Amino acid sequence: MSNDTISSTITSVRNASTGRKTIVRISATNITRDTGRILLQEGFIRNLREHREDTKYFLDSTLKYQGRKRKPYITAPKRISKPGLRIYSNHREIPEVLGGMGIVILPTSHGLVTDREARQKQIGGEILCYIW
Repeated sequence: MSNDTISSTITSVRNASTGRKTIVRISATNITRDTGRILLQEGFIRNLREHREDTKYFLDSTLKYQGRKRKPYITAPKRISKPGLRIYSNHREIPEVLGGMGIVILPTSHGLVTDREARQKQIGGEILCYIW
């Protein structure tokens, strides 16, 4: 696993949804817990459970699929701000993903929030990733 836990989390979710897997296991950190909480609130995942194996904590997220063809709810998550190039935005310039169908996750001074919450609270922050 790399030092960039957000990228590895997004890659794990993308690979699992492409492969039609039901459960994704990711390492539990504060930012992955908050990201999982946001995905659960927004309806992109079905369930989020934390458990411990030996001395390490993991999150098991149950992905959501729709229809008989099992089309994934999360189709193409994308990391925007990277460790080598941080992207910041104020509340007026936060982009909309797919005309509001997707979400932007931002770490702000009020914690990890979605683009809608950031616009409502009129706070900006780092544009972490797009989820759609």
